[in-house]
Amino acid sequence: MSVASDTLRGFVRSRAGISLGSDKDYLVTSRLEPHLKEWGMTSLEGLARYLGGNPRGPVAHQVVEALTINETSWFRDGRPFDLIRTVVLPDLLSGRPARNLAIWSAACSSGQEVYSIAMTMRESVGAAGNHAWSILGSDISEPILARARAGVYSDFEMQRGLSEQRRTRYFETLGRDHVVRKELRRGVTFRQMNLIDLPNDLGPFDLVLCRNVLIYFDVDVKERVLSAIARRMRPGAYLILGTAESILGISDRFVSVPNVSGLYRVAR
Repeated sequence: MSVASDTLRGFVRSRAGISLGSDKDYLVTSRLEPHLKEWGMTSLEGLARYLGGNPRGPVAHQVVEALTINETSWFRDGRPFDLIRTVVLPDLLSGRPARNLAIWSAACSSGQEVYSIAMTMRESVGAAGNHAWSILGSDISEPILARARAGVYSDFEMQRGLSEQRRTRYFETLGRDHVVRKELRRGVTFRQMNLIDLPNDLGPFDLVLCRNVLIYFDVDVKERVLSAIARRMRPGAYLILGTAESILGISDRFVSVPNVSGLYRVAR
């Protein structure tokens, strides 16, 4: 099992940049073994051998998706959305020509972060006016993006960080499910993307949220991803990382916003 696990963890790192240590063997086992039969495999060793000769086929893509960690909630960690409202938007909207504000939620999982940003924008900027806005949500997993596009959430998911007022304002209730209303979807799109192989037509953005993603990358991959993100941002644009993430000693493409942890700007 250890040889197969090493091979599978190395495969995921090469394809998605995700670095899973040997302490994550349980994750490899629990997430891949249930799919072996549908992939026509009898063991993880057989799967590892198959991927060695078929690194780009449907099974390879499904293996990467299975080992992608999708953890999210509404207004997760809270503070990033306060920063958008109190620091980022006042600066981006102050004394600048009226234009569309482009926002990107990288590794958006099942969409809660994207729709949380949309709520923040509607409550801060409004649905219309001189400054329009758009939000792109991306993830490496197409099945998880399908959930985000559908915008359908369970009672349990709705209870994770969403106030009753916002539940009523932004969602319709259908049986035991809750569906994002059309007005909140305006300006929101989703696109399948791999952070270590970003498309050239992406951006430019005024604000990028790339939270709780870099922690799964080795330093060299972090540097590549941050450089690629910076190239797709406008001058003076903002970057928000997760609370446990930092660019210190990794990238010179961004500078910290003084006295504000976790908030960065593209270096001029």
